[in-house]
Amino acid sequence: MESVRIGLVGLGNMGRAHKANLLAGKVKGLELVAVCDLPPALEGVEEDLAKFTDAGEMIASGKLDAIHIATPHPFHCDIGCKALEAGLHVMMEKPLAVHKAECEQLIAAYKDKSKVLAAMFNQRTDPLYRKLKDLLDSGELGEVRRVQWNVTDWFRTQEYYASGGWRATWRGEGGGVLLNQCPHNLDLFQWMFGMPSEVHGFCNFGRYHQIEVEDDVSAYFRYPNGCNALFVTSTGEAPGVNRLEVVGEQGLVRLEDGTLHFRRNRTPMSEFSNETPSSFTQPEVWDTTIPVDGEAGQHLEILQNFTNAILHGETLISPAIEGIHSVELANAVLYSAWQNETIKLPLDSSAYKSELQDRIDKSTFKKREPRKTGGASADDFAKSF
Repeated sequence: MESVRIGLVGLGNMGRAHKANLLAGKVKGLELVAVCDLPPALEGVEEDLAKFTDAGEMIASGKLDAIHIATPHPFHCDIGCKALEAGLHVMMEKPLAVHKAECEQLIAAYKDKSKVLAAMFNQRTDPLYRKLKDLLDSGELGEVRRVQWNVTDWFRTQEYYASGGWRATWRGEGGGVLLNQCPHNLDLFQWMFGMPSEVHGFCNFGRYHQIEVEDDVSAYFRYPNGCNALFVTSTGEAPGVNRLEVVGEQGLVRLEDGTLHFRRNRTPMSEFSNETPSSFTQPEVWDTTIPVDGEAGQHLEILQNFTNAILHGETLISPAIEGIHSVELANAVLYSAWQNETIKLPLDSSAYKSELQDRIDKSTFKKREPRKTGGASADDFAKSF
């Protein structure tokens, strides 16, 4: 095989961006041959592309080697399972699915390991996060003792939430900021620090917007070694911040505003804490900004890696089977808030699925039309997709 024939399902903001990049030849060896969406979205689509209104028909057409699923996430699991069962390679947009049980179903359908199953966790290509992961994996920071990530730069207007009927509803998304904006952050969290053993979530539902799902979250994660982590996010704060702090035995690393700052202890804390009680001097530190070279390849790098994995066996940057972890974290935070108790991981996926379905069935929520203010349009927020 010299090139991979791929079909794209979903022509929303993200799908249209992928279509433009593929047609421009920006991913070597990946050829877009078909698209699938509802009829209005197919109007004006390039004549040389096969057009489908049913994903199952596109999968069964014999025209594809691979499929890229860029639909709203309630459709991810069903389309992904059908594609895997048909023997296609699969690229999945984030999140992998709405809840952990669907992730388990998708992973169970992945039986032919000669096929490539990848997820669009493009933030893993960011040199800053890669450098921080290197510091953690190499032991340069020592044992991690505390993590705090404030990621509140996700401000959204009421107009944004009204831009799609599926947005910000239990039926349409299965959640709010945790399922739409933060899958990348939660993926990076588990990628760098692993999965916690306990989760306690504090969520406000519709605090800043007329929506039924969470738009304000504080989540506490506890790890087996005693490390405590705090994850804070919101779509209602402005100005927001994106500040990640990691405290380890060797010092403190802060990632903010495109820089990686390291205050490194000259003496490891494990040695300093064993000093005599008469010593009240804090450890001396080296204070430095760690140089980070290169730019993030983002979506194009993930797609090129996906293509290279199919054609040349290249190791995946973001295997889709790892996507279950970010979904489980989001689910656990919501389940904890609903139950008002600490949740031990692994999460009971059946219990969560049942609780979510109950909220879907009992929902009486009706969206209010936004008041036009001449502010930012929904298209300004494409990075959410």
